[in-house]
Amino acid sequence: MTRISSFLKYHRKRLNLTQEELANKAGVGIRFIREMEQGKQTLQLNKVNQVLSLFGYSLFPSKIKLDPYEIALNLKNDIRFKYFNKAVKITLKNRMKKYGFIINEIIDFNNEISGWKFVSNNNAIKYQKNRDDKLIEIISHSDIQDIEEQ
Repeated sequence: MTRISSFLKYHRKRLNLTQEELANKAGVGIRFIREMEQGKQTLQLNKVNQVLSLFGYSLFPSKIKLDPYEIALNLKNDIRFKYFNKAVKITLKNRMKKYGFIINEIIDFNNEISGWKFVSNNNAIKYQKNRDDKLIEIISHSDIQDIEEQ
């Protein structure tokens, strides 16, 4: 999977669109959507931008970083929320490590994943009992270097 393929699949599923519905709305063929979601390396950029424009985006060069949509989706098993409600270890760019559970993504005003709602292992049992927002920590996605299951 590529970042663009995971981005497309995430937003399509979030809007409950089938590949065929997305293809029709974008004015491209279903085969193009399938190839795009599968991460095909050779696609026509004008068509890619045609699809991305439905979500208010276009292709442009950017620095490589950890893909937030890869965290949100388990693309191998076609399941949303790869790391949600599972014990994870998050390594921050400042080398600090956090152990706990991601419970939700944070969507910014550009409709992009900008962070994560996180409950530490120390607060997990308390949070399970009463869902107190005071036990939730917000982790900015830009601060994350790596994430893995515990």
